[in-house]
Amino acid sequence: MQGGDIEEQGSDRDFVASLEKGLLVIEAFDAGRPRLTLSDVAKLTGITRAAARRYLLTLTKLNYADFDGRYFSLSPRILRLGYAYLSSASLSTRVQPYLEQISEATGESSSAAILDGDDIVYIARSATRRIMSIGLGVGSRLPVYCTSLGRAILAYRSEDAVDAYLRRVRLEARTPKTITDKAELRNVLKATRDQGFAIVNEELEFGLRSIAVPVIQKNGEVMIALNLSAQAGRVSADEMRERFLPSLMAASESLRYML
Repeated sequence: MQGGDIEEQGSDRDFVASLEKGLLVIEAFDAGRPRLTLSDVAKLTGITRAAARRYLLTLTKLNYADFDGRYFSLSPRILRLGYAYLSSASLSTRVQPYLEQISEATGESSSAAILDGDDIVYIARSATRRIMSIGLGVGSRLPVYCTSLGRAILAYRSEDAVDAYLRRVRLEARTPKTITDKAELRNVLKATRDQGFAIVNEELEFGLRSIAVPVIQKNGEVMIALNLSAQAGRVSADEMRERFLPSLMAASESLRYML
């Protein structure tokens, strides 16, 4: 949630600030931070230690979190929250067969993601082999700026939305190849929109190359993108365009009438 959104919602009498903070506490935990102390949570969320303690103990009492006397961690019960979305939304179900077809045709891992704030969130995935040190699955989050999926979606947002994103985001170097200059990233996004696809060469992780296409809906909006990832040592950028782009474009064209 962005600062401007928080200010606007803070003046809305229907906005429940305590719920917002409770969700921030839950989101403080991720694959890289599965166990956190009270101080960790307060620092990551920006809320006071006293408030963080209340939220954490409430989650523990409701069996959404575990506490060993020092560290808090989320419990399996937290999956109910994600499952509520997955069971009520058929988007991932509709996308999955296309990803499997893409992977079968190319022999490479394929994924679908949506935009959530300044991250992409994986909603479906067909993995033929593990090619990243980061373990990815449905629900995994990655930054928009250094992922092909993120660029394929962001490139189709309005100029105002792109400007706002570039103003607030910090472009951190994940590898020496990561684009960290905002003017350069803006040009890359324009090129992505002009050519209809995005390629990221080892910007997220060494040895990883990916290509993504947007799914342009009938109303012209882009909610979801599809990608293929491969080891950079095996597949060149040119080969990605030649071998993988047709499969991605075909799936994208089919999906646009189903979303």
